[in-house]
Amino acid sequence: MKFLSKYRRHKFATPLLLVIALSALGFTFSAATAAPAKNTMSASAKTTLIEEGQTIFLKGCSSCHGLNAEGGAVAPSLIGVGAASVDFQVGTGRMPMQDMSQQAMRKKPVYNEEQTAALAAYVASLAPGPASLTNEQITWERDGNTADGGELFRNNCAMCHNFAGQGGALSQGKYAPTLMGVEPKHIYEAMITGPQSMPVFSDKIITPAEKLSIIKWIKAAESEPNLGGASLGRVGPVTEGLLIWVFGLGLLIGIAVWLTAKAR
Repeated sequence: MKFLSKYRRHKFATPLLLVIALSALGFTFSAATAAPAKNTMSASAKTTLIEEGQTIFLKGCSSCHGLNAEGGAVAPSLIGVGAASVDFQVGTGRMPMQDMSQQAMRKKPVYNEEQTAALAAYVASLAPGPASLTNEQITWERDGNTADGGELFRNNCAMCHNFAGQGGALSQGKYAPTLMGVEPKHIYEAMITGPQSMPVFSDKIITPAEKLSIIKWIKAAESEPNLGGASLGRVGPVTEGLLIWVFGLGLLIGIAVWLTAKAR
């Protein structure tokens, strides 16, 4: 303190204090505005993404869903469905539909990941809805439980997708698709959005942790080898018995006809 008191009346003391004060003020202002500047850039990038998605929507989706995604005679409204629904439908190739049949089928996606993300951002901007996810966010390998997932799947999913996740027939020409080879994020998004005939499994019905367990069980079933040869849908003795009945009985009839013809 004596050292500072000694030079407080020095001719350079006032300019030096002014420089220190201005430097401190500048650093404080920079720290205070750093976060808002980042948010502004993020908002700008989001706006650009939404505009790109709107352009794609007007070119490829508006003829069925309407210019403002309000829906029409052949397609439902997309207002409030959320980004997750768009990511699932477009990411699995179900949309745009190949034909106006009873159900949209999974096929090779028409749009790439960037275009799908832009479409999802545009639809999400229309009204709140479930957010889309990435495979990195679906930590099923770390947080899922295979045993619990199997029980949850049998209680909530097996009646449509069959107990092995191979899919099955529904009423009015519809069907539950196979779950083999589906990306984890699309399985999760299907559970929270309920595409087509599938019900919505909210977090109150099946918690996020339970959803991860279901995904882990599906992936375990997917990786299980078919040691017996052709899986035949993995529905057990039903298809095996049918094949034995059809081909076995057909073989016996053929042998009977051959023996009769030979006896003559």
